Amino acid sequence: MAATRPGINQLTRPLVEDLVQSSTALRLDVTTIGDGTRIIDAGIHTPGGLEAGRRIAEICLGGLGTVRLRASTHFQHWSWHVDVHTSQPVLACLGSQYAGWSLVHGQGKQAFRALGSGPGRAVGSNEQLFHELGYRDQAESACLVLEVDRIPPVELAEEIANQCRISARQLTLILTPTSSLAGAVQIVSRVLETALHKAHTLKFPLECIVDGAGSAPLCPPSPNRLTAMSRANDAILFGGQVQLYVDAEDAAAGELARTLPSSASKDYGKPFGERFKEANYDFYKIDPLLFSPACVTVSSLRTGRSFYGGAVNLDQLNQSFTREFG
Repeated sequence: MAATRPGINQLTRPLVEDLVQSSTALRLDVTTIGDGTRIIDAGIHTPGGLEAGRRIAEICLGGLGTVRLRASTHFQHWSWHVDVHTSQPVLACLGSQYAGWSLVHGQGKQAFRALGSGPGRAVGSNEQLFHELGYRDQAESACLVLEVDRIPPVELAEEIANQCRISARQLTLILTPTSSLAGAVQIVSRVLETALHKAHTLKFPLECIVDGAGSAPLCPPSPNRLTAMSRANDAILFGGQVQLYVDAEDAAAGELARTLPSSASKDYGKPFGERFKEANYDFYKIDPLLFSPACVTVSSLRTGRSFYGGAVNLDQLNQSFTREFG
């Protein structure tokens, strides 16, 4: 089965090269560090922008999905939305977009820490998730997206290349700070991925998820990292909408719709920044079931029936998008 699946690094390579060719127009900075690793800066020393974030989000999906910006009047002041679709939701979202590769170099407060997402995970990461997916990729080049606000050290880039079994010159790292416009787009574009990840956590059989789409309002940026992180997460928690098509009976589809929304979590109801502060800035003290879209529709391909859960919370969305966190 795994052999019939597409090679996501090969699929994304043209997208990465197009990003480089369009770097001037997209306000990106393309450089190489000492070992030859290519760095695409999308918001650290250069402005970046919404279109850069949109293209980077499609790279995160392993070339298996589309990301679009759309105007809508349904959310009052927040008119722009990020729409995501993929016909390979499990591989695109969990096998590529999910930020599951833990990367660390150094020790203490000065250590460089990041979570890698994108197609390079399927080549070099040793996450248990890939055993469950039954998928591994082999490629001559690889790309990772890091949500960071500084350039990674050369030693870490060398380690990534070694784990991917490629030359450092064939490795591309795309950097999208949370506070940047590109960072906001690529985080909000994870609306569908959060649904897939929570479905996996709930032990819903992933092979039954056939197709999927999601949408969430594009959050306003903030130069404050905590504020930016809160707004991007809350765009999904309070405004995210997901449609899943599943090869399952009504009972299973209905249960997934009931348990999947963020409101099913005991930690639901406050802006993420406030909840994060209450947890003493420790993600692991927050209920992992919180990270999911506001509302979902699950349609059974076996019976033609659809089931709904959750709701858009516009009051909480407005509160989050206009609040600052110190």
